[in-house]
Amino acid sequence: MTTHTGTIYVINPNSSEKVTEGIDRAVEPLRIPGGPKIECLTLKQGPPGIQTQRDVDGVVAPLLTLIGELDRRADAYVIACFSDPGLHAARETTRKPVLGIMEGGILTALTLGQRFGVIAILAGSVPRHLRLIGGMGVADRCAGDLPIDVPVVELGDARKTARRMIEVGKRLRDEKGANVLVMGCAGMAQYRDELENEIGIPVVEPTQAATAMAIGRVRLGW
Repeated sequence: MTTHTGTIYVINPNSSEKVTEGIDRAVEPLRIPGGPKIECLTLKQGPPGIQTQRDVDGVVAPLLTLIGELDRRADAYVIACFSDPGLHAARETTRKPVLGIMEGGILTALTLGQRFGVIAILAGSVPRHLRLIGGMGVADRCAGDLPIDVPVVELGDARKTARRMIEVGKRLRDEKGANVLVMGCAGMAQYRDELENEIGIPVVEPTQAATAMAIGRVRLGW
């Protein structure tokens, strides 16, 4: 078994520094003595929020360029957008582990409950999520995917966002039968503890989940 520290780059593919700051705070508990360094970066060429398929497709090329620039000093990457933009292309670009937060978040949820619910930002995000969930082969474990109808750039409105997330989380639990929730946007990270306390079922913050997986990959040399 190979163990070493190394560096994990957590890349926010949108251009919002506030979102990156929230991601950085979310992964702080995973910065442990002897563990890999975790560095959070913003893709400056990205849009303020990734909300459409066009947004997703548009960040792939600059994201791959950034990975190429970082690759000599990177040990793993986390793509911190719930649409996992460029995930498979990135895995072709580098031999280092690349984790997407949607994939990592959902896989983690499957270990915490039988049926997971996804809290999306906008209604337009839902079909995109469902395509990716179907591609993962776990559609039968998905209880539902419901939006809070708050754009990425407004997620910092704490009272409004928390209220809507709690409302949607309760609907997923009570109406759809979800017994674990996945937060469907990296910009939601600050609301995890409040949401879990209010809903009473596990809530997965997907950037934390994917970064935890990346740490294991780096430490084990997988």
